[in-house]
Amino acid sequence: MTDTKIAIFRNKKIRKTIHKNEWWFVMEDVVVALTDSLNPKDYINKMRRRDNELSKGYGQIVHTLSIETRGGRQKMNCANTEGIFRIIQSIPSPKAEPFKRWLARVGYERVQEIENPEL
Repeated sequence: MTDTKIAIFRNKKIRKTIHKNEWWFVMEDVVVALTDSLNPKDYINKMRRRDNELSKGYGQIVHTLSIETRGGRQKMNCANTEGIFRIIQSIPSPKAEPFKRWLARVGYERVQEIENPEL
């Protein structure tokens, strides 16, 4: 059994746990932090309907893990860092835009490094 930790993003709590030697984050918490949705499960379902490619790969991105909650341990949908990045790309909320821009900049810088290793 692994411990559940709390990460803070813009004053919102995001539960995370170690699984297979990497951090996995609770999907509902990420959606609430980036959208203020009152019904994150419904938001995720609508997001999957909008983004066909996300929906196709969802089973590989999201895993059900045991997470500590106020009511005890519960199975919750979680994604690792790579999966969270993919999911955030499908969130049309203005709150996700700064993160998307940062992600695009980091990706661009990485491509530049690959093309010109001396950078």
